[in-house]
Amino acid sequence: MNDKSLHESAQHILKSALKAVDPYNLIFEQIKRKKNKLIFKSGYTVDLDKFQNVFLLGIGKGVAPMARAISKVLDDKLIAGDIIVKYEHGQSVDKIAVHEAGHPIPDENTLKSTSLVLNKLKKLSDTDLVFVLLTGGGSALFEKLPDTVYLKDLQVLNEILLGCGASIHEINCIRKHISDIKGGQLARHIYPAKIITLALSDVVGDDLSVIASGPTTPDESTFEEALSIIKKYKIENKIPCNILDILNDGFEGKTAETPKSNDAIFNSVINMVIGSNIISLKAAEEKAKKLGFNTLILTSMLQGEVKELSKVIEALIREIQQSNIPVEKPACLLIGGEPTVKVTGKGKGGRNQELALSVLNKNIEKPYLFLSCGTDGTDGPTDAAGAIITHATFQKAEILDLNAKEYLANNDAYNFFSPLRDLIKTGPTRTNVMDIMVALIP
Repeated sequence: MNDKSLHESAQHILKSALKAVDPYNLIFEQIKRKKNKLIFKSGYTVDLDKFQNVFLLGIGKGVAPMARAISKVLDDKLIAGDIIVKYEHGQSVDKIAVHEAGHPIPDENTLKSTSLVLNKLKKLSDTDLVFVLLTGGGSALFEKLPDTVYLKDLQVLNEILLGCGASIHEINCIRKHISDIKGGQLARHIYPAKIITLALSDVVGDDLSVIASGPTTPDESTFEEALSIIKKYKIENKIPCNILDILNDGFEGKTAETPKSNDAIFNSVINMVIGSNIISLKAAEEKAKKLGFNTLILTSMLQGEVKELSKVIEALIREIQQSNIPVEKPACLLIGGEPTVKVTGKGKGGRNQELALSVLNKNIEKPYLFLSCGTDGTDGPTDAAGAIITHATFQKAEILDLNAKEYLANNDAYNFFSPLRDLIKTGPTRTNVMDIMVALIP
């Protein structure tokens, strides 16, 4: 199997993985309408006749196709709604106002759109039903801040958290405790109306309290935990003082905690995950088998620093090449999850590009292919979704005088892969179920 056929196989596998978690299709797979009753795949049913009004609120990079689908399901019962998406991720939806805002760093439109949406929710009653759609990116796109915190403070905080190596669970713990809507607090704004939240998971373990910072889910994290995370990554002196003041006030009991599971506001809330990384991996597995590969899903829960994870992936590729373990050649190894990168350089890239560059090793001379790709089509603050390497990449880089170690040291994977034409560019996929890694060993 030559380099070209490996690339073609990888593209087919990745395409199948992304198609399986298309939000539009997932809605129709999960919900059927019979007259005025909604029947969910989980067995849960909703009688629409019990509600005077039905509204829709969507938050995240992938909610536009979800909104299009749910509006078709609800049809005449849907009164109106709003969705907030990343720039260039919007789609026209009947009865729905589409707002665009900044991601991964919040901007002025984040706050304006959120304020507009919250004003519309003020007059809801227990005869109303609100569908809340969530996907990854919601944490940056939806925010209401305490009076003492300003947009610039929020932007600084997000840049620090995204670059310090913290996991999304840790990042969102802090985000929830300097917000008036995250960590279950949106449910307070919607109460006493009924809430049905449908989420596309972009977090390891599909924890609803972490997806988009869990705006309608009880939050068991605390101010104390938020402060301990800041100390763990030694970023106390980088975070704006007014944000630290809020966290310290909460720790001392001067500020109320985020709502916990015993709060009455959650009595009328239903939260469901309808799409996740394992769904995409299973579709990739099916496609890889059809292409003739012996296929193994290693995990959908990969976490950790890219520098360490790359060593494991490199070892697995070499082990399969030499001993057919843990899967026989021709092999396809599938991995899902969300690695992290501690940014120390000033280059351009994202965790997927950096993972591919970290796996690259001149000592792997036998044929192989490895790709790492963000399912949302965006890897870090770049127009690439990830990157791809083969046994020939190292030699091509040397010809172009590209030193992999130097680019890694500067966190500049994008500019390493760009002249090699090995960046993966999908454009907005309008889905988000973390990252997918594919290793092909012929």
